[in-house]
Amino acid sequence: MSGQSHDGFTPTGTIATAADRRRVVFATVVGTTVEWYDFFIYATAVGLVFGQLFFAPLGQNSALIAFATVGVSFLFRPLGAFLAGHYGDKLGRKTVLMWTLILMGAATALIGVLPTYEAIGLTAPILLVLLRILQGISAGGEWGGAVLMAVEHAPKSKRGVFGASPQIGVPLGLLLASGVMALMTVIAPGDQFLAWGWRIPFLLSVVLILVGYYVRRKVEESPVFTELAERKEKARMPIVQLFAKHALLVVIAALVFAGNNAVGYMTTGGYIQGYATNPEGSIGLERGPVLWAVAGSAVTWLLSTLFAGWISDRIGRRTTYIIGWILQLGGVFALFPLVNTGELLPLFAGLAILTIGLGFTYGPQAALYTELFPASIRFSGVSISYAIGAIAGGAFAPTIATAIVSATGSTDAVTWYLAGMTVLGLVATLLLRDRSGIPLGPDHEEEQAVSPIYGMSRA
Repeated sequence: MSGQSHDGFTPTGTIATAADRRRVVFATVVGTTVEWYDFFIYATAVGLVFGQLFFAPLGQNSALIAFATVGVSFLFRPLGAFLAGHYGDKLGRKTVLMWTLILMGAATALIGVLPTYEAIGLTAPILLVLLRILQGISAGGEWGGAVLMAVEHAPKSKRGVFGASPQIGVPLGLLLASGVMALMTVIAPGDQFLAWGWRIPFLLSVVLILVGYYVRRKVEESPVFTELAERKEKARMPIVQLFAKHALLVVIAALVFAGNNAVGYMTTGGYIQGYATNPEGSIGLERGPVLWAVAGSAVTWLLSTLFAGWISDRIGRRTTYIIGWILQLGGVFALFPLVNTGELLPLFAGLAILTIGLGFTYGPQAALYTELFPASIRFSGVSISYAIGAIAGGAFAPTIATAIVSATGSTDAVTWYLAGMTVLGLVATLLLRDRSGIPLGPDHEEEQAVSPIYGMSRA
């Protein structure tokens, strides 16, 4: 097989049949949707219930503390990325993906049965944070494996659209999390939602994990890793090699993601949900309609993400990103003026406009990252870059936004903070050459090792 062209099932990252392609894409979408549903259901609950049920007795800064727990999980993403990167480059992409799915599901389901502060005191928020940390470890390992399974299986001319399949797991997960939470506000309104309604979406994770596990078992290992294993060319210490030869590339790639992630976590981190529904705030909308608006914006995010992956195969990853940063900047400046009207339709419009730019700066990311790193250390490279970018970007974006509004009484400074992160992502993108279509297999490690950073010949 190693002698076939890039149109067959070879280490250059392609597969043989349309059925194989559909199976890989379907498994990637299902698996990442389940993972991100679990991750986002926590963030949604933070803005709606956790501050009251787990952190309110801790004082007047309970909302700030609750949002900080969203960010705590990001601090453990690098641990998940290091573990997944190491074992993903040694044992395979598929094995790691199975374990990350199980870990995420178990942690999410346990949150659904966790007693509140009223029942067990300080033990409740401590256990909640520990389970959130497990979610962070899982999320840190999930993305890299899903991305490589999708892109390394793709035909060279369709890496962008194949790579968009794990990316749409984020808006799909947000759509599912917001939709299920919104449905529960109808089934269990008012005090019932606080008493038991919020728990159902967490317990639903058990069913979703079983579905995701079954689907992922049916997918073959990445052809690039299979070729590495057959040749016994797997890196012995992939993380050590990554930082010895590609440290600056990891930092720049991380900053590309940070620019997207900080802005995206205004909704995926639960900030807008909490801000718009806070009964003591200036808006005070009901939970259900706001959750439906967020769910609607997840649809526009999904569509723009898919389109951006597709168009990046035609105009290149770098050009797509540049367009995306410009669109995202416009969305940032439109967001709060529309949200602060206190009306549902403008709130939805603000979120929908924002998600167009978010999609353009997220859709091509899987293909971009995969094409940046050599085959033998690729899992480590994409996972760790993603994890560091998540910390620099979205980890504490909701906490920072909450602190800014608390200190200034206005969202203006939040807008400038998000604009600054967007410009940072643009600058990082401009530092990278476009490597669309570069061969991905182990036969081309020398070519892959040439630095994509402008002004450098090798990493």
